[in-house]
Amino acid sequence: MTWTTHTVFNQPQPLSNSNLFLSDTPLREALAREGAEWDREWLASVGAQLGGAESLELGRLANAAPPELLRYDARGVRIDEVRFHPAWHLLMQGVCASRLHNLSWQPDVLDRAMVARAARFILHAQVEAGTLCPATMTHAAVPLLQRWLPDAFSGWRDPLLSDRYDTHALPGDQKRGLLIGMGMTEKQGGSDVTTNTTRAEPLADRSPGSIWRITGHKWFFSVPQSDAHLILAQSGSGLSCFFLPRLLPDGTRNAIRLERLKDKLGNRANASSEAEFQEATGWLVGEEGDGVRLILKMGGMTRFDCALGSHGQMRRAFSVALYHAHQRQVMGKNLVDQPLMRQVLAAQALQLEGQTALLMRLARAWSQPAQPLEGAFARLFTPAAKYAVCKAGMPFVAEAMEVLGGVGYCEESELPRLYRDMPVNSIWEGSGNVMCLDVLRVLRKQPGAAEMLHQEFEAVRGVNRLFDAAWRQLKLRLNRLQESQGREIAQRLFLLATGAQLLKYAEPPLADAWCRQWLDARGVRPLESQVAERLLLRASGG
Repeated sequence: MTWTTHTVFNQPQPLSNSNLFLSDTPLREALAREGAEWDREWLASVGAQLGGAESLELGRLANAAPPELLRYDARGVRIDEVRFHPAWHLLMQGVCASRLHNLSWQPDVLDRAMVARAARFILHAQVEAGTLCPATMTHAAVPLLQRWLPDAFSGWRDPLLSDRYDTHALPGDQKRGLLIGMGMTEKQGGSDVTTNTTRAEPLADRSPGSIWRITGHKWFFSVPQSDAHLILAQSGSGLSCFFLPRLLPDGTRNAIRLERLKDKLGNRANASSEAEFQEATGWLVGEEGDGVRLILKMGGMTRFDCALGSHGQMRRAFSVALYHAHQRQVMGKNLVDQPLMRQVLAAQALQLEGQTALLMRLARAWSQPAQPLEGAFARLFTPAAKYAVCKAGMPFVAEAMEVLGGVGYCEESELPRLYRDMPVNSIWEGSGNVMCLDVLRVLRKQPGAAEMLHQEFEAVRGVNRLFDAAWRQLKLRLNRLQESQGREIAQRLFLLATGAQLLKYAEPPLADAWCRQWLDARGVRPLESQVAERLLLRASGG
């Protein structure tokens, strides 16, 4: 374009119409390595769709027009519904079509479904992360409901496993698809759910599936448009889990009052609310007093999704930066060919290589919970990965912003939204300290944790001296665990687990470079030019 004062040149085109799966060589390799190659065709198709200009625009629109709370309809009847921009609904259709909310629990599910779902999750995270919240909570709730769904809701079983997205305000057994939310946090407690004051009173007996009256509040009531929520409330035997449908079986609205929607830093396309229960009707899930244990089982899966989501967003930020650097010229050379910038981009690509390898390995562990060592792997490295990956997201996206310069700081770019969205995964489902304390708890109490670590890390002992030294140092610390060192121990475990995966499966120069980058106590050294070239090529699909 020619203006009256100047001609516009050396301004790169924004990244669009790329294939998010085919352009990610580490993800493709990990998918095959971890046993879900059967999903490659679907991922390639979805990757092309999600990387298209239309999907990216839907993500922008959903955030530019956040949801609104409608307390009353035109007649003055209290409805407590949430209105979304049409872009949100189109994105949710795609999320449900990919079965992010139930792929793992299909009756005809193929082997390693968790691995395939993890890859799909990473792709969808690159377009609009808010849509992942309803998907991850529903995914975590489905196995619990498959066992404990009250008899009055037996008609929900099929739509819970559907790939349809249905927004109609109808009882669940009349819908083509369902979403399940969660409500745990109260004002006075936060992560300490034992201080919850919401109370439940039985209407008859106290057996699983019995009807109760729920009175209290939730400070964070996630995805208020869900067809039902799983909540914690105090009963006579302690904290119990309850199933609260939005509409009762007879079609009347449950006594759940939405007080307001949260005005959040990011994650703005997704609705989060505060709720009051005014003698709402709930059904006991599981045994009375067993609520915390049931919720923690779901929490493991939602925490894993936090790490997957942050990784996907980091991957998108890097892709935007790399695409820009290939086009933008400075002093006669493309940014990507400038030595210092090349080091920055290659280091980011290396970081993503490690995350991809570990997260997909973790997905395989989640696919095999009946195997003791795999169960221990999932139990330990889920909180460690949530801590390390989610914490890494903010500085990573900020670095990508710097690649674009001032353009990356402006709202026309995707990066400001990605930056605002990043912190939520560090906070949601347990903040950093909560994750690190959980890591220590697993190390102290989880059967098979020590054996699993020995098996995983000893398998690559002798391959890289930096890894060996880091493993020796960690073993000494594991003998005398101290709470004050929880963050360092969680980070070290994550790094060693990542290094072990790369030393097993990655090209040796890349694995050695990763160990020098992340395990060398002497500090970071520049990447060799051939290694940098290889990393950037793999990050572009080569």
